[in-house]
Amino acid sequence: MSFRILLIEDEAGLRMTISDLLSGDGYEVETASDGETGYIKALEGRFDLIVLDVMLPKRDGFEVCRMLRHQGAEVEILMLTARTELADRVNGLQLGADDYLTKPFEPAELLARIQAMLRRKKKEAVRITRFSFGDISVNFDRFELQKAGKSVHLLGKEMQLLQYLIENRGRIVPREELLREVWDYSETVSSRTLDVHISWLRQKVEDDPHSPNHIHTVRGRGYSFSV
Repeated sequence: MSFRILLIEDEAGLRMTISDLLSGDGYEVETASDGETGYIKALEGRFDLIVLDVMLPKRDGFEVCRMLRHQGAEVEILMLTARTELADRVNGLQLGADDYLTKPFEPAELLARIQAMLRRKKKEAVRITRFSFGDISVNFDRFELQKAGKSVHLLGKEMQLLQYLIENRGRIVPREELLREVWDYSETVSSRTLDVHISWLRQKVEDDPHSPNHIHTVRGRGYSFSV
């Protein structure tokens, strides 16, 4: 199932360009050419993200954003504007925008911002705070893990790695995805770093780290987690 995006942009050429860009990247896109229409569509539709221009007829983007948040809308909002003043950027964020992109922008940057916002939304939607498997009990909010009733100390990245694997249990998680999601795109992190952390994690949670029951290596593809 693809994400649904509402694009509210009054400039016809840019609206078509962005719509085609997003559709080509696999998103379902609806558009509006003024703030009033966009606001109504945003309330009536179930969108994962809104790309919202600031300078709009009928209602500007700031007003649309403010009204949506006042109505309790939790949709991700990315504001677009030709304005470069710091006060305008701060105003949009204070009104409830999640991110801000100044025109002109590169298509790749727009897609990267949207991907990051939706990835964060997806992570929040499936976030697990407590989980038990085997003789392990883990509380991610309190950063606590117990094995057979005894506390086990996990490093920060070990805990994040375990949480991500558990939240994605039942599927093979590619190595590149783990590096991206747990280490936040850091170019200084090597694939070897992931292997080391997996090894450390197995030492702490598996009865036999050399024959794991929970954290599995899928050769050439990545890792998977099972209970």
